[in-house]
Amino acid sequence: MSANSASYTDPRLAALYDALNTSRQDWDFYLDLAQDAPLRVLDVGCGTGALAVEFAMRGHHASGADPAEAMLEIARQRPGGDGVDWYLSGAGELDLAARFDMIVMTGHAFQVLRSDAEITAALATMRRHLAPGGRLALETRNGAVRAYEGWVAEDIDIVELPGHGKVRVGYQTVAVGGPLVTYEIRFDFGGGDRTVATDILRFMEEDEFRGFLTAAGFADITLLGDWDGSPVGADSPELIAIAG
Repeated sequence: MSANSASYTDPRLAALYDALNTSRQDWDFYLDLAQDAPLRVLDVGCGTGALAVEFAMRGHHASGADPAEAMLEIARQRPGGDGVDWYLSGAGELDLAARFDMIVMTGHAFQVLRSDAEITAALATMRRHLAPGGRLALETRNGAVRAYEGWVAEDIDIVELPGHGKVRVGYQTVAVGGPLVTYEIRFDFGGGDRTVATDILRFMEEDEFRGFLTAAGFADITLLGDWDGSPVGADSPELIAIAG
């Protein structure tokens, strides 16, 4: 499993995650997929647990798994967190007795799986944890669009860290090597207190994405290009898979 970025493992940086991710069209998409009937739902790479808690609040039996303890600690403590089963595990290492009607992997978490072996192991593990008739739903940024070219130092977010104050956060791509993109998240807490977290994401295009899903044994695959349900096109920002 690839090492986690400090933005997920450092408690102070993890505490900023929700403030930096307030616009989540993907949540509505995945929640709508579950509909109203109570399902057993597993959120892989659940981060701070907000989506898993929302599933639970809507009557589903929700579980969340993440390899970063700092993120899970926030998940456990959030309102409603005691209604979710939490597991400290990466996607490829997950080994639960439970089986699920729906497994989701959101927030582009699929892209932290960098090697073919990691991707293959994660998809095989998630498929093994599906109940008969269950569905996997996940997304990756469409590599053909090269969104990382827009990650530049001048684009700054300012967020509030409880007990501290305003924090300036910027993203910058620093290297591109084939499908792997290295980028930095730069945190400026003021007064000279600065931290840089480095991460590497894998970008892929439609045919490769579909190929991994097919190789993992998923026969019924729908790919969409955006959260409005539109088909994949040349300029689609997302590759969203629903597979069973």
